[in-house]
Amino acid sequence: MAEARMVLQIGMGTDIRGGEPTKAAVRALRDALWHNSLTVTHALGVDVDSMRVKVTIGVPHPDKVDKAQVLAVLPHGTGTVEVVEGGLEIPTEDGRGVTLLAQAAAEVFLDLPARNAA
Repeated sequence: MAEARMVLQIGMGTDIRGGEPTKAAVRALRDALWHNSLTVTHALGVDVDSMRVKVTIGVPHPDKVDKAQVLAVLPHGTGTVEVVEGGLEIPTEDGRGVTLLAQAAAEVFLDLPARNAA
């Protein structure tokens, strides 16, 4: 068996007024996942929970993201979360808060039989 990346999903999430990195990260992953219906496991005849999902989140203050909350968004399979510096932080008009933007990439991997080179 050889693991192959089957899908790359991308999304964006925000926390308009609270500046909470975890809230923006969770929304970004939901945005990436909820606009798709993955039928690849059905087409290949494999269990949907056999997917391995590698989640990468780009957000200001990555150390403040609760990875468990982000991982809990995944409906199937097993996953990992890596949080890196990225996204945007925009001060509110009154200067008392920020609007925070996060980006998410979800890579879906499956173990497939090795293909013979032709």
